[in-house]
Amino acid sequence: MVKDQSPAPAANGCYVNRELSWLQFNRRVLEEEEDPANPLCERMNFASIFQSNLDEFYMVRVGMLMDTLHLTAVDDKTGLTSAQQTAAVLDRTRALLAERDRICKGLLAELAGQGVEICRFHSLSDKQQSFLEKHFTSSVLPLLSPQIIGRKQPFPFLRNKAIYAVAILKSKSGSERMGIVPCGEGVLRRLVPLPGEGQRFVLVEDLIASLLPKIFAHYKVDGTVLIRLVRSADIHMDEASSEMSDLLAEEYRKSMEKLIRRRKRLQPVKLDYQGKLSDSVRDALCTCLGLSKKHLFASEVPLDLSFMGALRDMLRDKTELFYPRRVPQNSPNVDALVPMTEQIRNRDLMLTYPYESVRPLLRLIQEAGQDPEVVSIKMTLYRVAHNSKIVEALVDAAENGKEVVALVELRARFDEENNIGWSRVLEQAGCRVIYGLDGLKVHSKLLLITRVHDGQVEYITQVGTGNYNEDTVRLYTDYALMTADPEIGAEAAQVFNCLSMGEVVEDSRHLMVAPACLRDKAAALIDRELELARAGEEAYLGFKLNGLTDKLLIDKLIEASQAGVRIDLVVRGICCLVGGVPGLTDNITVHSIVGRYLEHARIYIFGLGERKQVYISSADFMTRNTTRRVEVAAPVDDPALRAHLENMFADQLRDTAKGRVQLPDGSYVRALGEPFNAQEHFCDQACSGAWALKPAVKAAPEKPRTARAAPKKPAAAVKKTRRGLLGRIIKRD
Repeated sequence: MVKDQSPAPAANGCYVNRELSWLQFNRRVLEEEEDPANPLCERMNFASIFQSNLDEFYMVRVGMLMDTLHLTAVDDKTGLTSAQQTAAVLDRTRALLAERDRICKGLLAELAGQGVEICRFHSLSDKQQSFLEKHFTSSVLPLLSPQIIGRKQPFPFLRNKAIYAVAILKSKSGSERMGIVPCGEGVLRRLVPLPGEGQRFVLVEDLIASLLPKIFAHYKVDGTVLIRLVRSADIHMDEASSEMSDLLAEEYRKSMEKLIRRRKRLQPVKLDYQGKLSDSVRDALCTCLGLSKKHLFASEVPLDLSFMGALRDMLRDKTELFYPRRVPQNSPNVDALVPMTEQIRNRDLMLTYPYESVRPLLRLIQEAGQDPEVVSIKMTLYRVAHNSKIVEALVDAAENGKEVVALVELRARFDEENNIGWSRVLEQAGCRVIYGLDGLKVHSKLLLITRVHDGQVEYITQVGTGNYNEDTVRLYTDYALMTADPEIGAEAAQVFNCLSMGEVVEDSRHLMVAPACLRDKAAALIDRELELARAGEEAYLGFKLNGLTDKLLIDKLIEASQAGVRIDLVVRGICCLVGGVPGLTDNITVHSIVGRYLEHARIYIFGLGERKQVYISSADFMTRNTTRRVEVAAPVDDPALRAHLENMFADQLRDTAKGRVQLPDGSYVRALGEPFNAQEHFCDQACSGAWALKPAVKAAPEKPRTARAAPKKPAAAVKKTRRGLLGRIIKRD
């Protein structure tokens, strides 16, 4: 198995650098690539995920670090400068990629045993090479654009994540020049098939690199290497949003498109190469690209592993090489014959993805578009599918005369172009499209349907942890709460009203709404448990998150642990807190699950017994979520739904198949105990109908539900929360 790389906690033993913690998370992905318990084709998928994760990390996080090398700012948890963090990241990456190479070579060998093989050109027979040379001459060479670097042929722009073949060329006079050939991304088929039995291929970049003498026929090719450049994507999209108020919608979209084009030309941050890199080529590349040698990484496997998806498709008939097929189930709590609105008016409902189908939510929106009592449909859209049925339902509703308000976040990184396209579609259909707030991304997952029934205003509110994306909803674990609670609906309406006016919600009674009142409320509830523990009572906190970086909340958890509060954390990715440190975080356990599905749901649990409060949320406890985004957390008050969440949380704490437990030195080990896979268990429960609510859903009442009682106020000691301090915005994670 992959050797764990401890993230080196800070001197006080409680904090871990964010960037090193993320690399450690990607190492856990690499563990899944190596784990023989995973079928071969699923391990290949983890190999692709590892690479795409690392690419994005360098594009975003390392890009940001390199942009701030000249600044004196330091990491607020470990005190490391940008230069120190960059150096540590590069060292850790080098070790991680060496492990990747070893594991990936093993995967490719196993793949060959299944009759699907990636061959190197120079290992083939003369007959096979002759066949490929003919293919190259007829079908590859005419599509190439080679270049020799010289005074009148400057070094070309290298596109992000594209592969190039580079050669040292020697003329008859003995002079040395560099030749470079783009390997035809988007033009040439990556996999070049070999004739004969089985499914054997040569990668097109290997073919090009091997036949460079045919391209540079007037030179002697004295060494070749394949390279792949990763560029920064750390462009500040707020450059467009800061001028939003002065721009028409179409002008704003065009401004965003211009910034996206700029991003494609940002500074290089990482260069991977395969083959022998001579000193002269290395020096030339570093000079032309503005990179230091430390940013160059040798690879013993193909530079881009995205081709593994095509190889997996070739093996679809070998079901034993894949996870057993799982299909999202119909929720046992949803009656297909009763309108969704009627069912939700009767009691709260919750969908659990990907174990349950998203169809009830889609049906809710579609029915609302046809319901004569529906006045408006309002929705936040952060990431949506490329062929979005949800957007189509909103378009249909607008064409049926409903007021449709869609907040489309154009700054959703790497989904900007998709969202720009859908914003145009929505506007053309007559929807009112808004684009969020200056300096704040709208990351909340919020749907509000407003009805007028018997002269009274009613709300149907859906609050979720995941995006309204029918593609990812089959791959990510998330929750979607649907409620007719009038007070929740009123506060959701307040969120949309504020967004429409370019404001943030300053206070709310039931919802937690970032950036102004989520962190404060969470901190106050942590304080409540802290004070109870100090008074000698049993106290508890449980959080399921994707990331934990907010130092203020981390320090709250440390303080609570020292007071005796028992704290369970399930954190998929970045975790800047170390649990189990004697005298500091003795009462904190940190778990992480990397499995078949991407753990994406957020759950907050505060307290025990009658005072227990459970929330689902779109927000991680990361500074970007708590202070720089509009996020919504909603209470789960239905006892059965709350028990459902608590049971799932408890099951994840005992996962020994895909669960890891953090040690006091910051490293992670496999959880011990009876074999148990939480995700597979949830699949089985969804199939068996174990999540059916009791009592069963009945016919809807004729009148809306009455407003619920207000929750108990925190203890007096908690009311002294330092609002000035808690309201402080930390500029960096």
